[in-house]
Amino acid sequence: MRDDSAMAFAFRYGRSDEPPARELLDELIAHLNEIYPGRAARPGSVTRADEMVAPHGTFLIGYEDGEPIAIGGLRALEEDGVCEIKRMYVVPHARSRGAGRALLAALEDAARGLGYERVRLDAGPAQRHSKVLFADAGYVEIERYNDNHIADYFGEKVL
Repeated sequence: MRDDSAMAFAFRYGRSDEPPARELLDELIAHLNEIYPGRAARPGSVTRADEMVAPHGTFLIGYEDGEPIAIGGLRALEEDGVCEIKRMYVVPHARSRGAGRALLAALEDAARGLGYERVRLDAGPAQRHSKVLFADAGYVEIERYNDNHIADYFGEKVL
């Protein structure tokens, strides 16, 4: 019997505007547009692909058995030593098996590797599971640090 709670995930660098990440990003955007009516006309935040590449950012694609199942990136913020995690997404059939937690840890490791000291992120009211994940991973709720009108949660972690 397979123990899905101990699945191994592999993470590779990629770009959010190239396959297979582009397709997963499209799924994420469709999902956000569904859970936040009106978001398609007025997105909460806009992050360009070129913000999530070296030397100040990165974009990871998570794989399970060779299949892309997760994405997430990070980009620099204006404050020295601080970056922001963006576009975390795990495909529905891979959820609740540790993929999101593994992705978050991989992004934090990438942030450390780029020399960041703190990482921030945000989430909206419909992203309850994300907020629990962030709290469990050591994120502390902070004051609003960006103008994402959809977000009601802003977190930070010292790396």
